[in-house]
Amino acid sequence: MVMGPLLPLRLLLVALAAMLALVAPVAPAHAAPTDLLAASGQVEPSVVRIDTQVDYQGVLGAGTGFVIDPAGQVVTNFHVVQGADRITGTVNGRPYPAVLVGYDRKRDVAVIQLQGAGGLPPANIGDSNVLVPGEPVVALGNASGTDSPLTREVGTFTAFNQTVTAEDSLTGASDEITGLIEFAAPVRAGDSGGPVVNSAGQVVGITTAASVNFKMGPGGKGFAIPINDAMAIANQIRAGAASDSVHIGPPVLLGVGIRTAPQNEPGVVIHEVLRGGPAEQAGLANGDLLVAVDGVRLDSSKSLPAVLDRHYAGDVIELTWIDRSGATRTGKAVLTPGP
Repeated sequence: MVMGPLLPLRLLLVALAAMLALVAPVAPAHAAPTDLLAASGQVEPSVVRIDTQVDYQGVLGAGTGFVIDPAGQVVTNFHVVQGADRITGTVNGRPYPAVLVGYDRKRDVAVIQLQGAGGLPPANIGDSNVLVPGEPVVALGNASGTDSPLTREVGTFTAFNQTVTAEDSLTGASDEITGLIEFAAPVRAGDSGGPVVNSAGQVVGITTAASVNFKMGPGGKGFAIPINDAMAIANQIRAGAASDSVHIGPPVLLGVGIRTAPQNEPGVVIHEVLRGGPAEQAGLANGDLLVAVDGVRLDSSKSLPAVLDRHYAGDVIELTWIDRSGATRTGKAVLTPGP
C-alpha cells in the first residue's frame, strides 16, 4: 500500500510517455498468427489467474502471473497484489491461496507463493535482449476474468527502453517505470503481470501498463518489463536478499492515508488515520503534516512507501510532524505487518 499502507496503489493510470527508443535495425522472421498462438499455447499451462481482495473499501482486483517453479512460485506485477488481504492464484482451473514472498515496488515486480501447490509447469523463459522490431509477440492475460478463457493479445515488438508514468488515482502520487519494452497489442485491465510470449513459446516480458482504469490508444499499445530484468529481481526475492529496492515478505503498516502537500508546505498531508494503528498510537491525526520518518524528509506521497519498504514488522521508527495548530511534534511508531 502506498501510504504505509492504508490505500492500495492498484489503480494505475498510465500516461504513455515513450522515450529513448533503442532498436536494432534487423528484419525478423515473422511467424503467422496461427504459429504464434500455437507457440503461446506452450506457456498457457503456466499462466496464473490472480484474484485479490482488499478488506479496506471492499476492493476486488484481477491480474495475471506465471509459474517459475514447480512448487508454486509465481512472478507478477507488484501493483496486481499490492495491499491485498487475500490472494488467490488459479492454475489450469485449480485455485490456490497465495502469499506475498517479496517485491520491488519501483520496478513493479513481485513473487507470490501458491500454498499447497506442487508439480506445476514452469514457463519457458526467453531472452528479451534479442528482441527485434516487428517480431511477433502475444500477451496472455486474465482480462476476461478467471472463469473465462485467457486473453491472447497478438501484436509485434516495437522498442526498448521506454518510460511510463504510473499514477495512483487515490492519492495523486506518480512514479516513473523505466527500461520497459513496448509492443503493439491491445492489452487490457487484468492482463497486468501476464507473460509476453515470442514465436518460440518463450516468455520475453511481463505486461505492466494495464489496470482497472487503463485506456488504450488507437491500435493498442502495451508496455512490459523485460524478462531479463524481471527474473533478476524475482531471483533476488526468492533468495531472500533484501536491499534498498527489494522488500522480502509483505509490506509494513503505518496506518495512514496521505496525499502530497501543497508546494508551500513541507511533508505529506495526513487525510486519514487508521484507528488503533501505529500512526494513531504515535499521536498522528487527520490534517497533520508528516514531515520526516527516521530523519528522512518526505517530499511527496511516494517517498513514504520508499522509506517504509526498508523496514519490517516490529521496527520502531521516528516520526516528525506538524499538527493542525502549527506545532512541530515528534513521536515513535512500532510498525505492524501489512496486508
